[in-house]
Amino acid sequence: MFAGQMGCEGLNFLLKRMIKGERPPRIKAKGYGMPSSHAQFVVFFCVYLTLFLLFRHSPHPSDTHTPTTLNERLLLAAWSFVFAAMVCASRVYLQYHTVNQVLVGSLVGAVTAIAWFGVTTIARRHGWIQWALESRELTMLRVRDLVVEEDLAESGWERWKNVSKRRHLELINKTSAKTKRR
Repeated sequence: MFAGQMGCEGLNFLLKRMIKGERPPRIKAKGYGMPSSHAQFVVFFCVYLTLFLLFRHSPHPSDTHTPTTLNERLLLAAWSFVFAAMVCASRVYLQYHTVNQVLVGSLVGAVTAIAWFGVTTIARRHGWIQWALESRELTMLRVRDLVVEEDLAESGWERWKNVSKRRHLELINKTSAKTKRR
């Protein structure tokens, strides 16, 4: 998602300089207003999140949590659209953008999210993501794809439990070593 969001940022930069649409006359903001970058970014995020939650996320139960149901994922996606609508409305209300600038930004964000999701889906199916992650450069940078293969909350919890047990054993060993010396 991060790479797609950065691509969306670059696309917005290019579109603003190509279209050169002025902001509403009452506002003294710098830069061009068409398309609205806030609308584009927030709609990219909620469309990509929705696609991820519905098509790529595969929740599995564990000892520490119950996975999210389809209804819970749909609710989360719906809330993301509510917040996106609030951001878009605020851009018009605060007169940073016209309605058309916000609509075009939203459309560009949605199309970019769908396209990026499609590209990453194809890349996964052909093994290109895994191939890239195994490259020397990305291995040196410790870049990983944890979102699909690993539950971040679960792995964090397991890591914490292991470190906690190790520290507890070290403390017991130090205490027993001191006791034996006396």
